[in-house]
Amino acid sequence: MIDTTIAQRLTDKQFKRRFGVQRATFKAMLKALQPEWRTPPKPGAKPKLDLNDRILVALEYWREYRTYFHISTNWGISESTVCRIVHWVEDTLMRTGQFRLPGKQQLVRGFGTPSVVIVDVTETRIERPKRRQRAFYSGKQKGHTLKSQLVIDAQTQQVICTFFGKGRRHDFKLFKASSIHFHPSTESLQDKGYQGMQKLHVHCRLPKKKPRGGKLTAEDKAYNRQLARERVGVEHINRRLKVFRILSGRYRNRRKRFGLRCNLIAALYNFELSLTQPAS
Repeated sequence: MIDTTIAQRLTDKQFKRRFGVQRATFKAMLKALQPEWRTPPKPGAKPKLDLNDRILVALEYWREYRTYFHISTNWGISESTVCRIVHWVEDTLMRTGQFRLPGKQQLVRGFGTPSVVIVDVTETRIERPKRRQRAFYSGKQKGHTLKSQLVIDAQTQQVICTFFGKGRRHDFKLFKASSIHFHPSTESLQDKGYQGMQKLHVHCRLPKKKPRGGKLTAEDKAYNRQLARERVGVEHINRRLKVFRILSGRYRNRRKRFGLRCNLIAALYNFELSLTQPAS
């Protein structure tokens, strides 16, 4: 059985590998949840897991994405208890407001608006739906997926906002459905999936498309390579988010909680990124 004592014996590097977050992030989560945690009265049955263990259960579920059965056998509790713990940790962390993304309003504010943003979409496979399967089928992934749109600050590498859609929806249509607007002075970087973006935002940079029946010039190829170098940061962020296998593996849960979990994990990534950046 795993408990907080065993987790404390791990080095900082081992703790990060085991649970997906730094020890400082775990302590911040504990501090945020402490006011919401009500210790049971002395008479009556006591819960098997305290608040520290409950956070570790949720982190283990996101990190490894094993079934409730496997996690319950590790901690000596029932499957339903694991489910309730994970949901309580997720909902309570979001309710505290300490682990939230800046939001799309950050993109249009006059002060603190990012100068360069990167827009990209990543896909997560899901179980084949029983109904309306075609809406979730992604031709690119050759399977049923959920799409996650990320808007990244190119300078700080922080996730500003997200939006989600079904696998069949085109990337540019997903962007228009998100109702995201950029400040006129903000420059946005996109891939070829956002053709037509120049009609919505003047300061956008798209890769040069090869003309029909022709070839790209040497200047166009150099431009595309330079744009790819500037956009590669979003791929690194996707990799860091998908350290949690709940986002990288085949998503088995109900789809209505996918957005909440993705936002929460992105907020945890932002928090850890703020720990390494010097205070301004």
